[in-house]
Amino acid sequence: MDSHIRNEPARARTDTQVLNSTPDTGAAPAVSESAVRRAGIGLMVGSLTWATAIYIHGTQGVGVGERIIDLTGLVFQLGIFCLLWVQMKTRAIGTSRGAAVALKLEAAVLGLAGVWSLLHGVLPDGVKDETWLAFLDICWPLSMLGMAAISVKLAFTARWRGVLRWWPLIAESWAVVTVPCYLLVGEQLARWVGGTHLVIGYAALGLLMALRPAATLFSRSA
Repeated sequence: MDSHIRNEPARARTDTQVLNSTPDTGAAPAVSESAVRRAGIGLMVGSLTWATAIYIHGTQGVGVGERIIDLTGLVFQLGIFCLLWVQMKTRAIGTSRGAAVALKLEAAVLGLAGVWSLLHGVLPDGVKDETWLAFLDICWPLSMLGMAAISVKLAFTARWRGVLRWWPLIAESWAVVTVPCYLLVGEQLARWVGGTHLVIGYAALGLLMALRPAATLFSRSA
């Protein structure tokens, strides 16, 4: 029987450190497929609502039609918030701090654009076109251009898979396509271009998210 007494401290165990460690694998924060599916439906409904109003009243509208365009545009913007939420949760454009800040900045600009849509849709005629609303009005096209930039980064980052990696390039080019069309050829053609682009782009993107939510969830094996 060994009666020697050791005075040296016991070595620290490393097996528990291995078991308890949670290395950063770049995986996205937890978000369920059902949540992505609901967000996709929200995007699709918002897009179809605004597209219908554009078909009927044009991209600008007159009188009551103008207010309908504004308020259905707000519904569309809420759908875009659904898309942004999924992009944030899945870290669709990367895991860096800069990517997170870019999505939050886009959400802020889109929020200001939504405030404009609401105010311009409900304020009296003598107030809704005041100069102080001009800043918020600028946020509308800026928010859409921001979404176009996000779609490019999303495609290169490749965290979304399959058709959902590329379809945002179509959907989020809405401003790039529709605004020049309005300036070059006028309202009559722009309404059909704008409405149809919403259906083919954003509404279809929402449908794809609803049908293939797993493609938005990052996997290293993909």
